[in-house]
Amino acid sequence: MITIKNIAAPAIFYWAAAVFPIYSWAKLPIERTTLPSGAQVYVVSSMGIPMVDVQIEFDAGARRDPQGLAGLANVTSGQLSKGVLAHSGRPALDENQLGEAWADLGASFGAAAGDDRMGFSLRSLTYPDLLPKAVALAAQQMAAPAFTTALWQRDAERISASIKENNTKPATIANRRFNAAVYGTHPYGNELTEESLLRITVEAMRSFYAAHVRACRAKVSIVGALSQAQAVQVATQLLAGLPQGGCDAAPAVPEVQPLAAAQDIKVPFDSAQAHVMIGQPGYKRSDPDFFALLVGNHILGGGGFTSRLTQEVREKRGLSYSVYSYFSPGLHAGAFAIGLQTRPDQAAQAVQVSRDVLASFVANGPSEQELQAAKDNLIGGFALRIDSNKKLLDNVANIAWVGLPLDYLAGWTQQVEKITAADVKAALQRKLQPQKMVTVVVGGGN
Repeated sequence: MITIKNIAAPAIFYWAAAVFPIYSWAKLPIERTTLPSGAQVYVVSSMGIPMVDVQIEFDAGARRDPQGLAGLANVTSGQLSKGVLAHSGRPALDENQLGEAWADLGASFGAAAGDDRMGFSLRSLTYPDLLPKAVALAAQQMAAPAFTTALWQRDAERISASIKENNTKPATIANRRFNAAVYGTHPYGNELTEESLLRITVEAMRSFYAAHVRACRAKVSIVGALSQAQAVQVATQLLAGLPQGGCDAAPAVPEVQPLAAAQDIKVPFDSAQAHVMIGQPGYKRSDPDFFALLVGNHILGGGGFTSRLTQEVREKRGLSYSVYSYFSPGLHAGAFAIGLQTRPDQAAQAVQVSRDVLASFVANGPSEQELQAAKDNLIGGFALRIDSNKKLLDNVANIAWVGLPLDYLAGWTQQVEKITAADVKAALQRKLQPQKMVTVVVGGGN
């Protein structure tokens, strides 16, 4: 006898392992529809495998955490799988029953929150006897989360224990001090602590969720074996139980402020390795310098063994096994950071070499050889950015969230190819001030 469970597993495996022309995925048209509620739906129809992935996102990330309740968005998303109330004729389900219901469907549904957004992810087969059930269950989970006090108290104890353990790790301390210095009072610098955890209640979760998770504010991205009309119907059903109105403009979140001066933060810590972070506020994801900075950072510290930082810090001087740099753009200016670990007695030298490499790169830009190697690597690796249905969905969701052109993926490699050394140099000089970096070193003595 064939059951839901034993058809779902091989279908999911086939979906993950199927060979599909990757660049064809980039060229699949993205169709956009606005629902009567105001929700925006982005659809890529790919009929090869009978499966669909859905991402539903709201402006309900950590940047919306109320004052004194850092971590509220994160823990709220974590409680959304802990049971549902009765809704639209469907019975209430506790945590175990909800998990079993998803297992019976051979589907998955979950929630998570980041700095900017809270998102829900649904994956299901599109068979007509399965997909409607998965959509109905997901809609119930979004519309009627239980937010049970007893389960929150249980989970809060586990989270508190995890925070205490992380507080003993030099990497946690380095990241905390770095974020606080780079972001100042901006919400991007907030984090869940033992103190803020004690202030979070299920009432606070319900209030936060009701305020921000509303149909009119949804960005829905759908990739899989559905037509545009079918996808719009699925999106409509998923959002049907959420409040449809009350979508006046949300309060503006202040921007991340530039650093006024350099900061050197040294934290004594008894560890075999010193953890080093150097950086400052970077740029927004919508910034027109995105591609120039993508290429530039690949050369500086994002390109692995070929990067300048790796060559100077690791290969020539043996100061660190690994050194890297990154930008983390969001709705606001995310951090630019250089990170490495080194012996405590070598930390000062590693910091100075890293600073020198950065200052030289910002002042002079890349060589033509470095530029071409970086562009070749990025363009050659583009397929890996969209080589699965989930990665393609993530890219479509990014287009929806940032408001990028619908042909963004089709033109990605061309955007990289046209970047010049002068573009990289100018973009770096617009965004980075090497003389105003935060430097955090955790490890060693005073």
